[in-house]
Amino acid sequence: MKIGLNVLLLLLAFSTLFGCGEQFGSAGPAKKGLVEVQGQVTAPLEKASLYIYKKGMDLYGPAFAVSEETDRNGHFSISLAAGEYVSVVRKRADGATVGPVVAGDNRSEFIPLLVKDGMAQLTISAPIKVGDNRRLTKQDENTLTGFSGRITDADGNPAEGIRIQVYDHVQMSERPKYVSEKTGPDGRYRMLLPEGGTYYIGARDNFGGPPKLGDLYGRYDQGTIEPSAVVIRKDEILNEVKIRVTKIW
Repeated sequence: MKIGLNVLLLLLAFSTLFGCGEQFGSAGPAKKGLVEVQGQVTAPLEKASLYIYKKGMDLYGPAFAVSEETDRNGHFSISLAAGEYVSVVRKRADGATVGPVVAGDNRSEFIPLLVKDGMAQLTISAPIKVGDNRRLTKQDENTLTGFSGRITDADGNPAEGIRIQVYDHVQMSERPKYVSEKTGPDGRYRMLLPEGGTYYIGARDNFGGPPKLGDLYGRYDQGTIEPSAVVIRKDEILNEVKIRVTKIW
């Protein structure tokens, strides 16, 4: 898929038990009480997924439902109960199903989706979006500003598969401003930033929405109730910023 594409078309065809699966041939009958939503992501776009959110959900957090990956012709299908949803197509270049959408990934606009029996075919177009204003460590290899350290679990062992999430507000309730790559087996990370500033640092194995039961989560603090600020000066790499993550129960 060329990143220079100007438009990503999302074609949604809605059908019920009396007609589903006929247009693309790959979808089976919808389950009882559900409506089969079929469509195509073009130009076509293979191995993309349609993420479904209920109204009011965090659109950057875990989805309510996710379709199977599109086939080589960009076709997908998903069964949903009648109702109002918000949908978005995402395809991450690294093959991940969760995490930030960055340069090199594909993403449609957020599309309101009304599912009901007997719907006619609906065609929606959305401009392609490649990345957003967050950045991963590998995108800033030429910068000399940032911090590094090690993430450990509750027993002091290196924690693998954890991302550093950087915020510019002490509440740490908004979307992170910057996100690192996942830690390796040694638990070490390197978080490079485009500019200096005062930051608040969290660490988590999942991405999107507030931490949930079963997540590994931690934040940088120095024994205070509120997260401790880290001041990063321009052209400074602050070393050995250590964070411990524990499982939320």
